[in-house]
Amino acid sequence: MKLVQTDKAPAAIGPYSQAIVANGMVYTSGQIALTPEGSDELLQADIGVQAVAVLKNLKAVLEEAGSSLADVIKTTIFLADMDDFATVNVVYEEAFGEHKPARSTVAVKTLPKNALVEIDAVAHVSNYSF
Repeated sequence: MKLVQTDKAPAAIGPYSQAIVANGMVYTSGQIALTPEGSDELLQADIGVQAVAVLKNLKAVLEEAGSSLADVIKTTIFLADMDDFATVNVVYEEAFGEHKPARSTVAVKTLPKNALVEIDAVAHVSNYSF
């Protein structure tokens, strides 16, 4: 296994890795709307802005692992409010384009730092070599 760490996405806020690469796959931890600059403060913004930040962070982690959004096989979206489903769908579609990974969307009571959205992913690593 290879631990993934990039300064282009927020550092883990607990005892976990941003992602793990194993057997040609990358498994990301959930990303929320923290900034990569080291702030522990959540981006206080509406669901659309938070979703954009989350997908930007996810993209950075995937790229550090040797993968990309185009290599994503499965995502899980966690929403603090299912009424935000349509807004997140618009942002998600913009990020993934024609690529449509399998996906689950789950409403949860709360998310870390009271985020509005969290997304994790499983993806193929195209340049896997260990």
